[in-house]
Amino acid sequence: MPWRVAGAGLVAATFMIAAPVAAAAGADTRAPVALVAPAPSTLPSGLMGDAIRLGQRIVSDTQSTVKSYVGNGLTCANCHLDAGRQAYAAPLVGLTGLFPEYESRSGTVQSLEERINDCFLRSMNGRKLPSSGPEMVALLAYIAWLSQGVPTGIAVVGRGFSDIKAPARPDPARGKALYEEKCAACHGATGQGTPGATAGAFVFPPLWGPQSFNDGAGMARTSIAAPFVQTKMPLGSAGTLSDQDAYDIAAYFTAQPRPKYVPKTKDWSKGERPADAR
Repeated sequence: MPWRVAGAGLVAATFMIAAPVAAAAGADTRAPVALVAPAPSTLPSGLMGDAIRLGQRIVSDTQSTVKSYVGNGLTCANCHLDAGRQAYAAPLVGLTGLFPEYESRSGTVQSLEERINDCFLRSMNGRKLPSSGPEMVALLAYIAWLSQGVPTGIAVVGRGFSDIKAPARPDPARGKALYEEKCAACHGATGQGTPGATAGAFVFPPLWGPQSFNDGAGMARTSIAAPFVQTKMPLGSAGTLSDQDAYDIAAYFTAQPRPKYVPKTKDWSKGERPADAR
């Protein structure tokens, strides 16, 4: 079940930037529009084009571009597949016009900059990007370029992840057996991933342990991880796992040891705490 890097695999773990939130009173309820990422040929020239390209590189190769802000072995594209251009894999397309947005976990209305930094703190187990620094500006420029043509306030089809429910209570013991059969070849028998040629980089990312996302990340929740697993894994055979299989696998690997995110004690301070929150 490879969760692959740089355009092929899983984990910024995430409550990924693109994860939808419950509709608040007065929220736009118009139907989502098709997800259509712009062609590379439409990239502008000059400084704006340079910023967009840097933003794309940060998403696809987080380790080499913003390593000092990352505390594990993951890259943004582990969850935001195809550099944020793939439906039901936390796409970045269309996000510019959806923020600021209420987020129940923090109990606040967040800017897109805040949402990005939440990913760095949790999914990347790292630290915040400076809000006006070139890295943050580049990410915002890239997301804005991806979002061109998407009406303000309207989501794209495939925002966040698919919506699946476990037919029965998730069974982590069964999930362990399925993990060993379907996932371990790429992610390792102990979930530590497959290292790449560059030190600190992974071909297939760690699903638990010190180089994975922390316990405050959205992907540490079974109900967030399972839809990604069912829809996108195993690599090359996506969709072959049943909903129950995906939930059982997710119940197994989300319960494994991982870095602690101490500030998560303040999460859902206004209520709405999910049953599977760590």
